[in-house]
Amino acid sequence: MRLVSRVGLIVNDGKELAVRTAKTIQDRLELSGHVVVRASSSGGMVGFANPDHHMRLLGYNSCVPEGFDGSMDLAIVLGGDGTVLAAARQTAPVQVPILTINTGHLGFLAETYLADLDKALEQVLLKQWTIEERTGLVVSVFRGDQRRWEALSLNEMALHREPLTSMCHFEIAIGRHAPVDISADGVILSTPTGSTAYALSAGGPVIIPDCPVLQLTPIAPHSLASRALVFSDKEPVTVFPATPERLMMVVDGSDGCYVWPEDRVLIRRSEHPVKFVRLTDHEFFQVLRNKLGWGLPHIAKPDRIDN
Repeated sequence: MRLVSRVGLIVNDGKELAVRTAKTIQDRLELSGHVVVRASSSGGMVGFANPDHHMRLLGYNSCVPEGFDGSMDLAIVLGGDGTVLAAARQTAPVQVPILTINTGHLGFLAETYLADLDKALEQVLLKQWTIEERTGLVVSVFRGDQRRWEALSLNEMALHREPLTSMCHFEIAIGRHAPVDISADGVILSTPTGSTAYALSAGGPVIIPDCPVLQLTPIAPHSLASRALVFSDKEPVTVFPATPERLMMVVDGSDGCYVWPEDRVLIRRSEHPVKFVRLTDHEFFQVLRNKLGWGLPHIAKPDRIDN
């Protein structure tokens, strides 16, 4: 049985609880003879680009922290779901699996919680875990042949109008298929992981994570015929904004840039999946039940009888 030799530690430095827990984990691992490489999750938060200087010529590999590489067995991530989304950008390009320990609120993407920290560390040290791969996206903005912005996405890309502007028009080309026109406030292109995030709020279906598909969901569409579409994740998607105003593009709820009429957005499945460490069998329906209340039995209440 091979013990872990190098472990990454990705921490949301803005959360005091995450910082304190990181010290506990690092001390425990180093006491056991393991090398710990620590990084801040802020390195995976691209942010929203300045509208006047929104070019981001760096490719998605630029988010990988110093010292992280394929020789690392796993990285422990401390924070909420936003931290996990940032950590996915930092680890997927070098294929380092992540163990997500929730120190936030909902923790939909969390594998375990602080109450089970000792047990989780024991399993890590003994390498008693498996890996689940999740599809990621590469989101790129082009003007002509020039790439102006790029980032990895675990959940979704949302392209929508700015406040106080009119409805938008989008021309969308999916792979080899004929382009389609959608009139709506915006469109969401999501992975199966992202099907339980923004796309779900916009009326899209829940997709089981191991389905090799992507989902296109209009936001407040103008036509009853414009509904969510599920298609093979082998198909690249190009979105052309057919509207004279600039649009806002948001990736994973926190990063993005403005998209102008002369730009196009290219979304394709990443060749580097996001790898999650699983300490137990990951039953997706149970996660839906526990976190979102899906499938809970409906129990009728008896009528009140007033005497």
